[in-house]
Amino acid sequence: MATTVKQNGTAKKENASVKKEVQKKLTDEAIGKAASTEKAIASKKATISLDDRIQNFEKLRGLATQRERLNQTLNELTKFNYNQGDSASFYIRDSHNLEFKTTNTNLIKLVTTHLQSTLEERKSEIEEQIVKFEL
Repeated sequence: MATTVKQNGTAKKENASVKKEVQKKLTDEAIGKAASTEKAIASKKATISLDDRIQNFEKLRGLATQRERLNQTLNELTKFNYNQGDSASFYIRDSHNLEFKTTNTNLIKLVTTHLQSTLEERKSEIEEQIVKFEL
């Protein structure tokens, strides 16, 4: 804001421009310009077709299903970690029935810890997508 100096030496702030801006906003609101922009936004949201809405619902249901499966896997993995004694076996089998097997508890603990952190990270990503999702 600019200041001007009166002849007697005291400074005076120019408030006229601020007052004009406030008056303009109040005038726009009174006329209905602000309300019309809100109605335009609401009408754009209302124009979503039924098929699009159903498709978005299916996407949301798919995200919810993924979250449930991840939650179940994490629960099973947690049970395994706490019930693991001195004897545990870890198997990996591919599509050609080739198998990797180990009973090394340190390796099993390392793999399960990494798997658990990866699953928790993915679960939080899915939950974030669900929260941000719009129908």
